Amino acid sequence: MPPKKKYSKEDILKTSLEIIESKGEGGLNARSLAKALGCSVQPIFHNFASMEELNKYIYNNIYKLYSSTLLKAAESENQAYKNIGLAYINFAAEHSEFFKIIFMKETNMNFENFMASGIPIDFIIKSGMKLTKLSYQKQKEFHKKVWIFTHGIACLIATKTIKFSQKEIEELLTKTVIEMLKGFKNINEGEK
Repeated sequence: MPPKKKYSKEDILKTSLEIIESKGEGGLNARSLAKALGCSVQPIFHNFASMEELNKYIYNNIYKLYSSTLLKAAESENQAYKNIGLAYINFAAEHSEFFKIIFMKETNMNFENFMASGIPIDFIIKSGMKLTKLSYQKQKEFHKKVWIFTHGIACLIATKTIKFSQKEIEELLTKTVIEMLKGFKNINEGEK
C-alpha cells in the first residue's frame, strides 16, 4: 500500500484560495476543499482544529497579500499616493473575491482603521501631503473623501457592476482627485 500523501497548511491554503477565487467564499467548506485536494477531510482537520481556524488563517493570508500589494505600490515615493489608490482598485479587479472578504463585510472598525487597512494611515496622509501641499489635518480630511471615492470604484469593479479599462481607472482617479482637491481648497479658503 503506497504511503498516504501529506497535506501541509500551505497546500490547504493554496487550494482554499483557488476555491474562493473561482466560487466565492461561500464555495469553500470542508467537503469542497477535501474534494479539490483529492482526500478526505481528515488532513484538513489534522492541520486545523476547525473550519473557523482555517478561515482565520485564510483571512490573514489574504490580508498579507493585500498589504504587500499596497506596500509595493507605495515604494514609488514621488507618486505613492496615486499608486496606493490604483493598487487598491487593481486589487479589487484582480482578486475580487478576496477584496469582498476584506472590505465588503460587516466590521467593527472605526472609519480611520478601515480606511487605513494595509498601510499605516500616517504614511498615506504624508504621501498625500506631498501631492496636495495641505497640512496634515487638512490632508486627513481630504483623504477621507478620496478614499470613499476610490473605495466606490473598487466595489463597482469587485462586484462586476461596471467594467473599466486600466486607462479609464487612471484617468478617472487622477482627474477626479484633482477636481476634488480644487473644490476642497476653495471651500477651505472660504472658511478663513
